[in-house]
Amino acid sequence: MSSVSVDLHSASTRELVDAVAVIARELAERDAPDSAAACMELTETLARASDQQESALAAMIARVDASGEMRRWGLPSTQAWLRSRLGMRETRARERVTLARQRHRLPRVTKLLAAGELSYGYASTIADAIARLHDQDCAAAENVLLDMVDQGFSAGKLASFGRRIRDVIAERDGTETADQDSQRGYERSWITSTRSLDGGRYVKGWLNAEDAAVWDGTLGPLAKPAGTDDHRDLPERTAAALISALAHGHRATKVTLVIDLDTLTGGTAPARLTDGTPIPAAHARRIALNAGVSPLILGRGSIPLYLGRRVRFATAAQRQVLETLYPTCAVQGCEVPGTLCEIDHVQGWVLGAPTDIDQLALCCGWHNRFKHTNPDQIHISHGSTGRYVYRVLPPPDTRTIDIHGPPPDEIGWAAA
Repeated sequence: MSSVSVDLHSASTRELVDAVAVIARELAERDAPDSAAACMELTETLARASDQQESALAAMIARVDASGEMRRWGLPSTQAWLRSRLGMRETRARERVTLARQRHRLPRVTKLLAAGELSYGYASTIADAIARLHDQDCAAAENVLLDMVDQGFSAGKLASFGRRIRDVIAERDGTETADQDSQRGYERSWITSTRSLDGGRYVKGWLNAEDAAVWDGTLGPLAKPAGTDDHRDLPERTAAALISALAHGHRATKVTLVIDLDTLTGGTAPARLTDGTPIPAAHARRIALNAGVSPLILGRGSIPLYLGRRVRFATAAQRQVLETLYPTCAVQGCEVPGTLCEIDHVQGWVLGAPTDIDQLALCCGWHNRFKHTNPDQIHISHGSTGRYVYRVLPPPDTRTIDIHGPPPDEIGWAAA
């Protein structure tokens, strides 16, 4: 059992975090008390403490986000840092980033969360609701939503009101306008569009589940950040993606099926999609009947090797092979689809270097530039599947610091 002793008033932030880590580890290793009533009480106390820890996390995430420190570690965004280094789901990472970025505009929420008087669920819901409001409406929205919390509204109900916060504010201020859209129903998709005085256009609408799937499949990949200098938020990137699609600036979705010649001519070995999903031989042959068939030269272990002659720039056929190998960027943890990545010479384009398929990889634009400007932070390995894996190393000035090491077992604890 670890002993913990820290002077709360004089301890550094690092010492407090280490102490919390020791206590959390010790608590996690213990069995729950036999008394269910005691478990209820302890759960409520621990949940409030967790909410206060979320307040501290929000402050630290905000500092990292504002400074851009994650980019020195080869990560293009704060959300990518939380996903790849801390293993957060996309929605949870986005939720925490939103709270971190909005906390300075929510003084009451920030104070209540830090004091343990407001749950993280309520705080993150309010932060999401006001993210697109200007400062004046933000202050009004904070008061309206906190009043709803005081009235006993659940976090789910608060989220529903938050999505229509502009209408809530208008009702409170006596400037409510009739909302006929809510009476339209949600069985059929609809879009309304009105032109503004400066020549712009307001767009509002609803997509049913089927149409929403088409929207996500077409605009989702196009709405990803363009790189470290892309400071647009998701709604702004989505608008740009929509215009690109309307202007036919995107490519139609395609599916690559890898199939052996023996299977194509009657064999039983299954084909596969690029993500490894097996496709029965008969089904694969039916697909091939209605699709173009391109030769793919495979080496031992069915590893794609060469396609096309040696040239300075990769050919379209070589890219097709690379997209088969790389469903995402070669950098470990990067989720940019391979179809949106650039072709990278693994060893760099130097005098006489060949543009052979086994010397190329797919790398997103951001990491491609990072690899070129920070070669000492990229470790390259070549797996048995024929795919290169790039792993980003810590910045040189931090490699002597074991930031992932276990907290000390003997930390003094003295409550004031």
